[in-house]
Amino acid sequence: MLYKLALKRLIDFVLAMFGSILIFPIFLLIYLLLLIDYKSSPFFYQVRAGKEGKAFKIFKFKTMNDLKDSNGNLLPDHERITKIGGILRKTSLDEIPQLFNVIKGEMSLIGPRPLYLKYLPYYTKKESIRHSVKPGITGLAQISGRNTIGWNSRLQKDVEYVEKLSFLLDIKIIFKTIEKVLLSKDVATEMESGILDLDMERKTKI
Repeated sequence: MLYKLALKRLIDFVLAMFGSILIFPIFLLIYLLLLIDYKSSPFFYQVRAGKEGKAFKIFKFKTMNDLKDSNGNLLPDHERITKIGGILRKTSLDEIPQLFNVIKGEMSLIGPRPLYLKYLPYYTKKESIRHSVKPGITGLAQISGRNTIGWNSRLQKDVEYVEKLSFLLDIKIIFKTIEKVLLSKDVATEMESGILDLDMERKTKI
């Protein structure tokens, strides 16, 4: 209980600050490469649901360009993802800016991934407890298959994490995440996974 109420936030802050300093050269290199490639801001901001379902802006490195069709509409995602962007997604390096979300206290290093606000009405009562903790950069669902598992399994893992939250579980998730990133295991992007958005999937079952 002490870990959940106080120590987890302290550890998050210290590790996020230390991590930001440690990987700053990588951060700077990616920043410059994307700046040259896009000729605009390398960052991508999106509103997601945080603790208690409250909205916040998540930071990521931009992985898609803004190319549009003849009618001025953005091209499909799979046509806009860049070569550098594809590498960033496969290696999860596009998530690096979320360390700033952790430092700000909006996120934790470990927790259920922050999902779209539009999904909130589609969780079951049990699944909704995923929002009783801060969202994380990685979590139990991510080391269990990431985007290669369906929504029911993914949300079940989020609930399991909340119910079993502990220092030892967080340590296990950190090491498993490092292993999966280094080995590029279970890192299908959302567009490659073939999984519908949660709201679309559950609408079809109503």
